[in-house]
Amino acid sequence: MSKKSIWVIIIIMGSALIGIAFLQFFWIKWSVNLDEKNFDDKVNRALNRVRDRIMENAQTYDPITSGYFSGSSKDGNLLNKIDILSPEMSVKDKWEAQKLNWQSKDLALFFNPSSGLVNINKEELDTFLRQELFDQGVKVNYNYGVYSNEEKSFFIINGHYVAQINPNREASSVELSLGGSKSEYIINLFNNEIDTPGYLKLDFPNKTSMLWSSVLPYLISSIIFTGLIVFCFAYVVYIIFKQKKISLMKTDFINNMTHEFKTPIATISLAADSITSPKIIDSEEKIKRFAGIIKQENKRMLNQVERVLQMALIDKQDFQLKLTSVDIHALIQQAVNNMNLTIQKRSGTIRMNLKAEQSILEGDMTHLSNIIHNLMDNANKYSKETPEIEISTRNLNNQLELVVSDKGIGMTKEALKHIFDKFYRVTTGNLHDVKGFGLGLSYVKAIMDAHEGTIDVKSEFGKGSSFILYFPMK
Repeated sequence: MSKKSIWVIIIIMGSALIGIAFLQFFWIKWSVNLDEKNFDDKVNRALNRVRDRIMENAQTYDPITSGYFSGSSKDGNLLNKIDILSPEMSVKDKWEAQKLNWQSKDLALFFNPSSGLVNINKEELDTFLRQELFDQGVKVNYNYGVYSNEEKSFFIINGHYVAQINPNREASSVELSLGGSKSEYIINLFNNEIDTPGYLKLDFPNKTSMLWSSVLPYLISSIIFTGLIVFCFAYVVYIIFKQKKISLMKTDFINNMTHEFKTPIATISLAADSITSPKIIDSEEKIKRFAGIIKQENKRMLNQVERVLQMALIDKQDFQLKLTSVDIHALIQQAVNNMNLTIQKRSGTIRMNLKAEQSILEGDMTHLSNIIHNLMDNANKYSKETPEIEISTRNLNNQLELVVSDKGIGMTKEALKHIFDKFYRVTTGNLHDVKGFGLGLSYVKAIMDAHEGTIDVKSEFGKGSSFILYFPMK
């Protein structure tokens, strides 16, 4: 699958996931809005009932007698007086008396709109609100207040009279007593054609949390399942790109392996043809030389095969270290002696700075020798002109530190993230012009892990690299 096709699939799947998430949120929000509308209707019905009951029970001012009378039977209103004077009054007369009572109240409110508002009984108001809200199924904490337009302030807040109200105090600042925000539910008290004496204001500080609590389980479930889908999708995309990268590296590995084997095979074939030539077959010296070439190239192929097989064993964790006491300085000296000829052909230098007083390690001599040789070989291959390689050791915090440094091409930060991956090779320029399998550093990392050591890399592009190995001293 091409990279373009992968990105098309990612965009389509990503768009689908965003669409599903948006639809889920839309339906949840729609459900909350519907619950809020139902809640508002219930509260408004309760407030209308409270207003009606307040108007039936509130004391009002009588402009004729300059006194108060009430719709309650305790206070001796006009209707009760008529009942007392005329106990045998007919139903029609009683109805007329009731109309007269109502008209008297309306007349009182006309002359003094605030008279009924001021004389609201706070206990009755608190009871009315609690009963009516409960009857409507509203069981949420609330704050309420009776607001006077004349005084520009509240005089009942949450069932308590306000003892003193500063006339200069602004209404907006007083409203902070109702939950710190402007009340959503307001209803006029004692409707009057000329003036409205005041309002009953109701506020639910926990309304939002109450509304969302009903859909919270669905919201959390939606977030969890959507998150799982997004995680799985992202993981699959990661695996696809990783597998594609591995596939490219394996293809590169096969190409390099073909080249690495093709050269010695061609050399062996040429040497074999030369031996069978009539001009060579009678010359023992030339036969020995060509036989030596065949042996050398054959050994070279065997070494390449051995490296691949070693990595296969390491991947399967199917190898065991042959632990012995190893002098790391002796291994370094041997590796330098083996590399000297190659480095000198390029007019390069290898400098040793072995300062470790304790250089004896417990490890596998063969594998330790291999990793030193691999690091030195990389330092040589990734130096463009004359190689300048330095190998140093020192004892540090009960560890032996071994550093292989070069002044080669160095590496970018991106390359540093992958140098220990199998088949990965740092490019020089835009081409993989340094031949190899890309197994050397992954092998070094695996052997260091097997020896319970660590490896660190410091590199600057264009200036060189340093591989720092830390071996535990036992």
